[in-house]
This record gives sequence, C-alpha cells and structure tokens, in this order.
Amino acid sequence: IPALATGRQLAQRLREHLEEEQMLDGRYRLQQVPWGRVALPVLEEKLSQLCLPPEMPCELVWIQDPVPSRASRRRTPAQTLRDELQRLLGGSWSEELEQDVPHSWQRHGDLVLLGEDSFRAAPWERLGPALWETVASALGARRVARRGRVLPDGMRTPSVTLLLGQDGWVEHVDNGIRYTFDVTKCMFSPGNITEKLRVASLPCSGEVVVDLYAGIGYFTLPFLIHAGAAFVHACEWNVHAVEALRRALVLNGVQDRCRVHHGDNRKLELWDTADRVNLGLIPSSEEGWPVACRILKKDTGGVLHIHHNVETPPAPTPVLLAEQGSPEVQHPTEDTGKETVGARVRPEWQRWAEATATRIQGLLAELHRQPWCTSVLHVEAVKSYAPHVHHLVLDLECRPVLP
Repeated sequence: IPALATGRQLAQRLREHLEEEQMLDGRYRLQQVPWGRVALPVLEEKLSQLCLPPEMPCELVWIQDPVPSRASRRRTPAQTLRDELQRLLGGSWSEELEQDVPHSWQRHGDLVLLGEDSFRAAPWERLGPALWETVASALGARRVARRGRVLPDGMRTPSVTLLLGQDGWVEHVDNGIRYTFDVTKCMFSPGNITEKLRVASLPCSGEVVVDLYAGIGYFTLPFLIHAGAAFVHACEWNVHAVEALRRALVLNGVQDRCRVHHGDNRKLELWDTADRVNLGLIPSSEEGWPVACRILKKDTGGVLHIHHNVETPPAPTPVLLAEQGSPEVQHPTEDTGKETVGARVRPEWQRWAEATATRIQGLLAELHRQPWCTSVLHVEAVKSYAPHVHHLVLDLECRPVLP
C-alpha cells in the first residue's frame, strides 16, 4: 500500500493534515520504516490529489505487509466488503447497488457461497472478474460461488454458479465431523445443526443403524463418530451425494463401519437388520415407513426417527401436558424463534405423533402377522420450515408384543 514516511516529530501533524483532507487509509496502522521514521498509509486513489505544505517534508513509500489497524479489525466482514466495493466502483455507487451487496453468506473453507439475489444489477456485470476477486479478498476467501433456486428434481439439486475458482469441492467441519461435498452438486443445510447434535448424543453403542435418506452424511456421520453405532447402512439415490458421503467416510476414518447403498431405498434389500432407523426426509418421509418397518429387527424391534413437516396454525398459548408418561417436547417460541426445553407441546404436534404411532403399529402388525406396540419417546422441533409449518422429528419406539 502507499504511505508517506516522515520523522517522528512531524508524524502527528502529518496525520492531522491527511485526516482533514480525508486521505488517510484507516485500515492500517502507522508503519515503522528505516532511519527512525514512520509511514502513514494513504488512500491510493487520492494520491493524485496530494498537496502537502512545505513544512511537512515526507517521502512516498510502498509498504509490502501493512499491519491492520484496530479499527479495521473491529469492522464486520459485511462492512469491509461494502467499503472495498465502493472503492472499486468509485463515484458509480448508488442505493440500488447498496441493496445488491449481501449482508450474509455461507462459508465453506476458502469458498464463500453468496445468496441468489447478490450482485444482480447490471453495473456489477461490467466489472467482470475484478468483482469476484474483490469479494474474495474482502471476505478472506479464495473462491466465490452464488446460489440459485433448488431444482425440482426430487434430489434437491442446487443451482450454483462458481464465480471464482476452478473446483467446487469444499470441506465443512461441524461438531468435530468433517463433511465434504461439491457446492455445485450438493446442498449443505446448516439449519439441521440442532438435530445433528441431538443424534450425536443418542445412546447407540453396539447398534446397527439404517439411514434411509443419507445425503452427504448429515446424520450417518454423527451416528458413527459420536453416537457409537457399531454399523450404519446409508441409503442415497443422488450420485453426487453418494460420492460426497464416501469421501467423508474416509476423511473421518469410519469407512469400515458403513455400507453405502446407492439407489431407491424402496428397493433396498435389507430385512430384519436395524436397531434404529433414521427417516430424515422432509416435507414427509411417509414413503419410507414400510421400508423402515421391514428393516427393524423382527424379534426385538427398535427406534424410528421420523422427520415430517407439520402445519401449526397460530395459537395464543401452547397446551400443557399433565398426563403421566407424556413425551418431552422441544419447540421454538413464537417471538424469538429460539428453542426452549420443557413439557409443552402444541396439540397439532401431539395429534401428528399419535397418528403416526398408530399407523406404524398397523404396518408392523400387518408385516409380521403379530401384535406390535409403539410408544412416543420424544418429539423434537428442528426448525420453522415456513410460516406456521414446523420441521419435527418423532422418536418412536417399536416392539413386538411377546405371546
């Protein structure tokens, strides 16, 4: 960066002059230079306007590794991005462009994934690669991509454009687990973090788990790495997600305890296998319920984790469950969106859980030609999916009735 070097005695006066003329580059600290002098960083675009009085002798120098100022370290990445873009555009800045600058983004290693509405105005296109290089520099990244709408192909394939860089493969560390995927081919859902943490805490030691909708390993990997499952069968029909999952299994050193089944899980050739089945598909995993029933061990049964989107009309207050044996429930509060733990359950959630338990009980009895019992262990609210729609998970215990 350019800087003006002068003696220590004149440094304060020179600083005041540069600040008055709005030429001081506040992103960097004063730098020490040879012969007992200090250098004050100046804005490169203002050099042509520089005019110093004779009583302030100084020399123009270039600093190779400038030290950021404390003020610049306190600035948010979004503020830094906006400042760098304003410098890039000069006098062309406008309110329309201001609205086009993102305030949030996803970060995966050295790649930032921008929202679909970022940088859509015409002036940005004229900047070409310089725009994406500026974005990467301001956000401390090497690669930049922009998200589009999810394709309606049954696999939730993202429409992502790589704007800077040659490769879309990234690594994301979550709760000590290394996930890897190609952002142009697979999605990463940060909103499922609470459920991934809950799965990681489940007591699965020695169990065989079947993950019917494995994706890139959102729940397969926590079952293996933290929950202590002895073995996991991971089912997935998206070839790109399958590749990502297989890479992640190797990254985490658990490939010997997992078998990946590529294809439609309704054609899965597994029976009488699982102590636990995860059905992590929304808005509904109902098509997988018959598969899950035949996969459960027929002599001992097990636990199903059933994901579903449940419509919840607005209500003034939730209903307090007072009955003995009622399931513990967690749900987001209406005003903050944060989760609270307690014994409050919305009637719609309870009705859905009970209806699902009855339906599964019937499927199991029909399949095995003997009575089964199902018991609601827990209802978890993962997140608000849409207005008045919540993504829930039902933990359902399923056991054969002994004669």
